[in-house]
Amino acid sequence: MNASTSHSESDTPMFLPYAPFALVSVVHVIALAIGASALAEPTKLLLMPLLAVAVIWDTWRLAWTASRTLLLAAIGLSWLGDGAGAFFPFAPTLPLMLLFFGLAHLAYMWLFARYLAVRTLSWWALVYVAWWVVLVVVLWPHLGGLSFAVAAYGLVLGGTAALATRCHPLIIVGAVFFLASDTILAFRLFLADAMPEWTSPAVMVTYCLGQGLIAAGAVATMKARSTMTEAR
Repeated sequence: MNASTSHSESDTPMFLPYAPFALVSVVHVIALAIGASALAEPTKLLLMPLLAVAVIWDTWRLAWTASRTLLLAAIGLSWLGDGAGAFFPFAPTLPLMLLFFGLAHLAYMWLFARYLAVRTLSWWALVYVAWWVVLVVVLWPHLGGLSFAVAAYGLVLGGTAALATRCHPLIIVGAVFFLASDTILAFRLFLADAMPEWTSPAVMVTYCLGQGLIAAGAVATMKARSTMTEAR
C-alpha cells in the first residue's frame, strides 16, 4: 500500500500543483507592468485561491493536520488582505489590509513555531530587529494616524521572518521575499513620490514568490513528517 502510494505520488511532478498559481502570478505581474488594470485586478484576486488549491492538491494524500489548517488560514487571510478594497468597499482599505495581513502573519508565526520548526532560532534572525527599527524610524514622520498600526504590523512581519529561520529553506527564502514585498509596499504607500513605477510590479513579484515558497516549504515539511511517521 505504501509503495503504491509513493509510486503514485512520484508520478506527479512536484511543481504541477503550483503551476496555475505560477502562471496567474506571471500574468498578473505583466499586467501591472504594462498598466493593464482590467487584467491586473481580477488576477490578483485569483492568486491566493489558486495557492490554496495547490496546497490541498499537493497534500490530499496526507492526514489532515493543524499545520495544514493554519497554512490555509494564512493563505485565506492573505486573500482577504489582497481584496480588502473589493470585498469591503464601505470601509477604509489600508486599515483592513493591515488587519487581515497581520492576522495572516500571526497564523504563519504559530505555524512556524509550533508545527514546522526543524531547528532552533538562528542568530542572524536579529537582522529583522534592525530591519524593524530602520523601517519605523524612516516611515514614522509620514504615517500619521496609522503610526502604531504600521509599527505593530512591522513587528509581526519581522516576527514571521525571524521564526521562518527555524524552518525548511524554502520557508526561509519565502519569508524574506514576503518581507521585501511589504517593505516596498510600505514605501510606496507612505513615500510615494520617492518610489519609481517599477516598484509596483516588484511588490507583487516578491509577494507571489514569498507566498508560493512558504506554501511549498510547508508542504515539503508536512510530507517529510508524514513519511517518517509511516516508516515507524
